[in-house]
Amino acid sequence: MTSLGHLPGETVARLGDYAFVAHEGAEHGLASLVDRAARVAGALSALGVAPGDRVAVVMTNSPDVLVACFAIWRAGAVVMPVIPAVTAGELTHVLNDSGARVAFASATTVALVRAADAEVLALGEGTTHPFAVLEEAAPAVVVPRGDDDLAALLYTGGTTGRAKGVMLTSANLWTTSWARQQMVELAGTTSVLVPLPMSHVFGLINALSRLHVSRPGTLHLMTRFDGEQWVKQVEAERITASALVPSMLQLLLAQPLESADLSSLTYITSGGSPLPMSVRHEFERRVPWVRVCDGYGCTEITSTATMSPADARRDGSVGLPLPGVRLRIEGDDGTEPPTGVDGEVCVSSPGVMAGYWSDPEATGEVLVDGWLHTGDVGHVDDDGYLFVVDRSKDLIIRGGFNVYPRDVEDVLLQHPAVAAAAVVGRPDTVLGEEVVAFVSVRAPIAEAELLAFAAERLAKTKHPREVRIVDTVPLTSVGKTDRKAVRRLLGS
Repeated sequence: MTSLGHLPGETVARLGDYAFVAHEGAEHGLASLVDRAARVAGALSALGVAPGDRVAVVMTNSPDVLVACFAIWRAGAVVMPVIPAVTAGELTHVLNDSGARVAFASATTVALVRAADAEVLALGEGTTHPFAVLEEAAPAVVVPRGDDDLAALLYTGGTTGRAKGVMLTSANLWTTSWARQQMVELAGTTSVLVPLPMSHVFGLINALSRLHVSRPGTLHLMTRFDGEQWVKQVEAERITASALVPSMLQLLLAQPLESADLSSLTYITSGGSPLPMSVRHEFERRVPWVRVCDGYGCTEITSTATMSPADARRDGSVGLPLPGVRLRIEGDDGTEPPTGVDGEVCVSSPGVMAGYWSDPEATGEVLVDGWLHTGDVGHVDDDGYLFVVDRSKDLIIRGGFNVYPRDVEDVLLQHPAVAAAAVVGRPDTVLGEEVVAFVSVRAPIAEAELLAFAAERLAKTKHPREVRIVDTVPLTSVGKTDRKAVRRLLGS
């Protein structure tokens, strides 16, 4: 297996130079990205970054993100992507918990990195170490790393508990990106439009997959998703495929799809949260030559465990296992129920994480004998197609991003007027779910004030858009939040 540090250069050796990524009207050859990354890796070594060190990447989508990741892996260090929407407090936790002392930033995220209460050296545009200066260093050779060495650390809500660092090895990322590309190439795609943030595991794995292509193809990056701009790019750049989350597909239905020239587009992959069949059917009704294919996974499985084949989809299913992936449905008694009967979805694959960073207890709760217990409920049919019917009961997935109620509740409880708080997800036609908080208070306070309080302290993907003040927050007989009762309040 080729190490991640070697992979970009070996792709150039295998296919020659070609336009690997396009962004804001400019194309960037893979050979030039590799050369830039070699020099930035040399600069990282000169700055004291050693193999195994964690390096944060707090950047908006651009070719520089790929240069940073390629350079970090070339230096033998660990890529730690951070979504730019986090608050300074959240970034402080991530940097200090991981021990990162170096962070790449974009011009728009430099202030965020500097606001974090952590001893971190900022690299990138707007810093004293911009890419132009980093690239003056002598090119560095690839530092050898083993398949089981840590290659990425991604902070996520995960399958249980509060946000924690998911440890992904070189083998996790290499095998999953390779397996995903095998499925995508069966659909005959070449140019792929990706509005997903590279700081999210779904975006990162899509970019890595492009290094396994059998023929040259271009990764078209959007800085951020915009439905009108997405349509224009498909038209102008003759895009053949795109990777989206369901909320993006929902927003695209508001665009004049029938009057656009989308004739080049053949294939869309959807992930990050469940795809409503009504959305898929409506998109395909309006653009009938395109196949929208759902998949299933999470950060702990390196993004993807199953994908729907373009030519053999099944309504309601999230597809078949990727090469090397095994599924097991486990009943309450720990045994495997008959085919078609629901149970907990468990996954064994080369993509299953090494564990949670510095948290062996949490790791042991979800990893048992090499099987990841996802907390999701589903079943497989006679042909091996997976159907996910419910998710871990507390997890909220808003626009493809994991939101754990406790993260939001802890922030609300910091307000002196709040006595108790409970957070649940409300179904939303665009985002999948919206975050709603129920609070009991010690003193009179406006709901708008609590919304503003949470928005200042939580990432945009997490903070509630609705707060309801109640007399008491429902509790179970043992004093825990009764989320079933709280969900019933949504209809009141």
